[in-house]
Amino acid sequence: MTDPRIEAARIEVERSRAQMLETAKSLQHRLEPGKLTRDAWQSAKEKGADLAEDAVDAVRKRPYAAGGVVAAIALFIAREPIMELFGKLGGVMTSNDEKKPKRSKRSKKHEPKAAERT
Repeated sequence: MTDPRIEAARIEVERSRAQMLETAKSLQHRLEPGKLTRDAWQSAKEKGADLAEDAVDAVRKRPYAAGGVVAAIALFIAREPIMELFGKLGGVMTSNDEKKPKRSKRSKKHEPKAAERT
């Protein structure tokens, strides 16, 4: 004959073991790489949607400020091509007289040669 306390302890051990195995299976299911990936992707999509919604609300509240920020970012990104363009425009806007050294009014063709001058 077994002691009823020992039998009760065995039953409790079996119940605890079954509960622990169920918890382990649940954790194993929750920690599957595919499930973790899906959960992370879903979370990222939701966060991105929330950020986009917040951005749209901010633009609706202050459209001119948002336009200014976008313009400033665009100018910053395109700063080198813009500087090159203004450099070229500066060269085009400079008159030809400023670029070339000034000549005397008489051309070299009509100047007397050194032997003829004497």
